[in-house]
Amino acid sequence: MSPSIYSSLLQPDLRLMIEENDGPGMEEFCRALYPGVVAEVLEEMPVDETWRVLAHCPAAQQAEIFQFLPLPYQVDLVQNIDRKTLSKLIEEMAPDDRVDLLERMDPDAVENLLPLIAQAERSDIRKLLSYDEDSAGSIMTTEYASLPADITVAEALQRLRVQAPSRETIYYIYITDTGRHLIGFLSLRKLIQARPTARLEDIMERDVISVRVDDDQEFVANEIARYDFIAIPVVDSQNRLVGIVTHDDAADVMQEEATEDAHLHGAVLPLEDSYLITPFLTLVWKRGVWLVILLGAASLTAQVLNWLEPSDDRNWMVLFIPLVLASGGNAGSQSATLVIRAMALDETRGKVREIAWREFRLGALMGLILAILAFAVAMALVDFDRSSVVAATVFLVVALGTVAGSMLPLGLDRLGMDPALMSNPLIAAISDITGVVIYYNAARLVLGAVT
Repeated sequence: MSPSIYSSLLQPDLRLMIEENDGPGMEEFCRALYPGVVAEVLEEMPVDETWRVLAHCPAAQQAEIFQFLPLPYQVDLVQNIDRKTLSKLIEEMAPDDRVDLLERMDPDAVENLLPLIAQAERSDIRKLLSYDEDSAGSIMTTEYASLPADITVAEALQRLRVQAPSRETIYYIYITDTGRHLIGFLSLRKLIQARPTARLEDIMERDVISVRVDDDQEFVANEIARYDFIAIPVVDSQNRLVGIVTHDDAADVMQEEATEDAHLHGAVLPLEDSYLITPFLTLVWKRGVWLVILLGAASLTAQVLNWLEPSDDRNWMVLFIPLVLASGGNAGSQSATLVIRAMALDETRGKVREIAWREFRLGALMGLILAILAFAVAMALVDFDRSSVVAATVFLVVALGTVAGSMLPLGLDRLGMDPALMSNPLIAAISDITGVVIYYNAARLVLGAVT
């Protein structure tokens, strides 16, 4: 995550509190600030220092802060505490948030942890973990407000006062029968405005828009956006109410799906975490798979050109121009896609050097892999020296294209221009020009002259 203004302003004071072991100061830091602000400051700090701060606030407050921390950082945090402390934290977290965390943890560790969690929460966790990933069940919360239909408005308000502290939202109240079947709903506004003696069955809305527990999460998010809901009920195959999906979770899904589509459009396998958090080798794999596939497609072009006009000492370079140019262009487009999307999510602020170093290493490794494959392809058509020219060129254009693709959008942003101007076609065009220059100069250097 990118450093925020809060980190710049608050982190020095917080580090001083840690050095002086100022327990009351750290407690006040967690209590006085909004949990999201606390999380922004803490996620820039080492795990051990973060726990020294969190140790001075109760489990309920820890849970509020946790929901704003990136999942990989949450996993790192829970690996550094004892099971008893972790079980209390898990109990306090919102159902959907704790399931997201548990899904990232080692399954054996989760099984060892569950017996320490209260029975009600444990049953809820097992149920939510059983739903398919990316389904409505996997993102819903079971903390919803529900009432029977045969009570008065006055009694309903009294029951809601009891339910409210443990519910994620009470703006919508769902009306169920004795078998938990969803038969209607009320908004809190309508409930407050109704006569105290009115019965819920007389004022409730009976036409309830709901989703199934096995519906795709993107469909659920689109339904919430379509009807401008704050939350939407989730039912099972027998129309029994099992949970709700709230608007904030729907927004997260929409952002996740948009990011996934952007990555796929840029020929990158979708990343599970943000660009800068994703491990280096994972990023190589997510990007390298498509680069290898596209290199294979470009090598077929070389075979076709050779079939149409067999190569000789004069025209052999023409065979590999599509392969060379595609390698650099594809690598550069991948970088541009990842960086532009990360910029849209505000993940790159203050991270230019980190991105440049990461892309340089990525470009060098992926360039080496593609160069070896390009050499093997070229050896099937030309001799060793010419194949070496192709391999060296592929290495250089991939390495340079990767760095250029990441730095150009950041440069445009620094100039106050829209980074999206540095789109894939423009990156490809720049890479093509550079690739041709490198290709012919590599041939001169290796072979002495372009033959």
